[in-house]
Amino acid sequence: MNKRKLGIFILLIAAVCLNIQAQGAKSLRINEILVVNEENYQDDYGLHNAWIEIFNTSFASVNMGGCYLTNDKDNPKKYPIPKGDVMTLIKPRQHTLFWADGQPSRGTFHVNFTLDPTKENYIALYDSNGKTLIDEVIIPAGQIADHSWARVEDGSKEWMQKGGGNSYVTPSTNNLTLDKNEKIEKFKEHDAGGFGMALTAMTVVFTGLILLFLSFKLVGNISVKLGKRNAMKAHGITNKEEAKEQGFGKRSGEEFAAISMAMHEYFDDVHDIEDMIITINKVKRTYSPWSSKIYTLRENPRK
Repeated sequence: MNKRKLGIFILLIAAVCLNIQAQGAKSLRINEILVVNEENYQDDYGLHNAWIEIFNTSFASVNMGGCYLTNDKDNPKKYPIPKGDVMTLIKPRQHTLFWADGQPSRGTFHVNFTLDPTKENYIALYDSNGKTLIDEVIIPAGQIADHSWARVEDGSKEWMQKGGGNSYVTPSTNNLTLDKNEKIEKFKEHDAGGFGMALTAMTVVFTGLILLFLSFKLVGNISVKLGKRNAMKAHGITNKEEAKEQGFGKRSGEEFAAISMAMHEYFDDVHDIEDMIITINKVKRTYSPWSSKIYTLRENPRK
């Protein structure tokens, strides 16, 4: 019975792990493709080859080892992405690049097919079972050299050709690049002299100082009231007027300083401080003439 329960437990864990892996692989997207590479990004061999960018749309790391890349609808398992390579683990919202050079012997990220610029190119990404389609795209024929076919934004549905005008080819980075900050530009437009910024900063600072003052004032009043109540309780007094006449809860600055120093000594200086005064006492001894050295020494001759 125990073995049966253990087997069921192991099967459940395996099913959950497989489900997590499947869900993670579904978050991958073919993000950007460059078919004609003349002067664009170079591979690790210094060569200009076509490349395919994969983007992880999720906020968790996804290992695409075991998945398949293909350019043939009839052969979904054309290029099996090798397992065991740590580089196939794509971090959250990050990219990885595959080189379509037909040279898989050059490494994990070099696929066994190439792209033809004279016709449409079909590229698909399949799950590790080779049957579940994760993503696919058809690149139009007649691609311009060093221009890519890419999503407008990472993982979006809209595609566009990048590489001309204000759009840039962006291998292994975000497809949408911002050359300026819109908020800063609007702020410059409405507050060119910076007076609004200065007024806002001063308002924030002084508001913070006022809040600190009120907080310390409130804490001080509460502390004084608690001190008066504890003093009345210690002396068995319930009449507030009598306590006020005797000055309960009122302490001078010297008393607070003494209490603070005592607490400092107690919490910080846990060891005793040795006395730094050295006292030397003369030792009195009984004098005996017979042992005195002055009687055993030879007297100097008189001149």
